[in-house]
Amino acid sequence: MEEVKDYESKKTFRFRIYPNKNQITFIHKTIGCARFVYNYFTGKQKEKDIYWYKVNEMVQNGQLLQNNWKGEFFNKNKAIKAVRELKKNYPFLKEADSIALQKAVENVNDSYTRYYKKQNRAPRFKSKKNPVQSYTTKYVNGNIAVFDKHIKLPKLGLVRMAKSREVEGRIMNVTVRRNPAGKYFVSILVEAEVDPHEKTGTSVGIDVGLTDFATLSDGTVYENPRFFRTLEEKLAKAQVILSRRQIGSANWQKQKREVARIHEKIANKRKDMLNKISAEIIKNHDIIGIEYLSVKKMLKNRNLAKLISDVSWSVFQAMLEYKATWYGKQIVKVAKNYPSSQLCSHCGHQNQDVKNLALRAWTCDICQCHHQRDVNASRNLRKEALRLTAGTVGIA
Repeated sequence: MEEVKDYESKKTFRFRIYPNKNQITFIHKTIGCARFVYNYFTGKQKEKDIYWYKVNEMVQNGQLLQNNWKGEFFNKNKAIKAVRELKKNYPFLKEADSIALQKAVENVNDSYTRYYKKQNRAPRFKSKKNPVQSYTTKYVNGNIAVFDKHIKLPKLGLVRMAKSREVEGRIMNVTVRRNPAGKYFVSILVEAEVDPHEKTGTSVGIDVGLTDFATLSDGTVYENPRFFRTLEEKLAKAQVILSRRQIGSANWQKQKREVARIHEKIANKRKDMLNKISAEIIKNHDIIGIEYLSVKKMLKNRNLAKLISDVSWSVFQAMLEYKATWYGKQIVKVAKNYPSSQLCSHCGHQNQDVKNLALRAWTCDICQCHHQRDVNASRNLRKEALRLTAGTVGIA
């Protein structure tokens, strides 16, 4: 048997940190300075864009020749050099981590690069009112190091950390983040060699739903724990108390953190479930067929929006995709117009009546095969995934 070679992949390790008062003050200063630099250069680029669009409009109207103007793109190198001059006019920037300020400039560059490629909307200014605040610093000459119970960060020194697992790989950068509940975390991005899982020679189709979270073509069913619903009443009471507090007061800030803690508890439970399910599926199967879902459009249904948000299908698919990349497995997205629920997985006959979501089980008129809706859909997704990957050897 041919030996499977390792390959390099980027992974993120996330840990909670417990900075002291002085370190918290510095974190807040660095976050503010990085936000200031990001907004400053975003504003400068927006001014160039306004000029560019005005000139472009004049050209279209025949008022200028096209050769007399140029659209000016964001220049990262010039902007990083300009940070030095910026520190002379704004001395408070000298207190922050200089690498974090450079990273803020790079973030502006990345945002505008995607914008010019029409991959996202125009970059927006960052606000200090955002519930999540963060800054990113890069690894340079050993300025970042992970120890048993501490992490060394630029200008912060040693910060106490709850390390739940070993950090393996070459550290590339670290993001320090404060969440809405007032807790602090570090996300360590590393480049590491990942060992692909052993090939199992099996394939599976996954049909996600609201009654059951996911149904596999092999008959495995993962229940929907409805984490939001279990804490919805507690969350509602906390939000009512928050609404009665005077905005900006100490009690308002305290209750705001309490509401955020409940949201965090729901999110953590959901993320833990999604990680366990996705890891199990990736480990046991080589080809995974999933349905392409337009979740944004589905959320427009007011009757189902809360339930759809609670199951987090998009996050689940994203986890499957990046874990498949790590471990040498294959995710096949089946077109959203593929009638996986309507087709008989035995003979291929299409039953239009299954468009009714209330119909949970049906019998094929042609082959008389009885189907449970979700199991049948997952089997069809598996068949379509195998058809789209025709030529894959040794997959059952």
